[in-house]
Amino acid sequence: MSVPRLAVSVDLVVLTVREQRLCALRWRRDRPPYDGAWSLPGGFIQLDEDLPVAASRLMAERAGLADVRIHLEQLQTYGYPDRDPRQRVVSVAYLGLAPDLPASSRAQVLWTAVDELVHEDRAAFDHRRILCDGMERARAKLEYTSLAAAFCPPEFTVAELRRVYEIVWGTSLDPRNFHRKVTGADRFLIPTEQTTTRDGGRPARLYRRGDAEQLRPPMLRPRA
Repeated sequence: MSVPRLAVSVDLVVLTVREQRLCALRWRRDRPPYDGAWSLPGGFIQLDEDLPVAASRLMAERAGLADVRIHLEQLQTYGYPDRDPRQRVVSVAYLGLAPDLPASSRAQVLWTAVDELVHEDRAAFDHRRILCDGMERARAKLEYTSLAAAFCPPEFTVAELRRVYEIVWGTSLDPRNFHRKVTGADRFLIPTEQTTTRDGGRPARLYRRGDAEQLRPPMLRPRA
């Protein structure tokens, strides 16, 4: 029995909060297939390369985000036969989350608000689906894990954390109820001795992310 020929790629869903909007990195393609369409940054893995190593390399080479503190986790594998018109390609998607990231060093790569990107007409391959899966993974993980703090700077206020939840979930949250829940979650937030007025108004206490991975109790999304 012959071994089937296929290629393996890594595609990156990189999300951050910029100017009070959830944004993703997009790559503007300049060659076939899908010349002129948007795609996620990514590329093929090398023969001697493990998947996490490939994801980190492509984060620097294709996303243009070298030496940036970022949460990176495997999202999902996409492998239906006709997803790439060139040949059979299996893609392993990774989800990256970080605070307000800088502009990419690559001219082809731009930050775009996700609510605009998912409605753009021309998307390469199945990258619209991968982006939507990454957005839903991020929204779901904010309910049960401490991942929301990955969108925040090392020290942040409860109001800044609340804005992350509101932007990612796309809904408003009651400030007092939110403060009670996040400060009451076991090992989620560690208070510092510092305060800040960058939120406006009275000085607000600064917090750091604790060592909890799971939120107990969870922060459940408001349901319509």
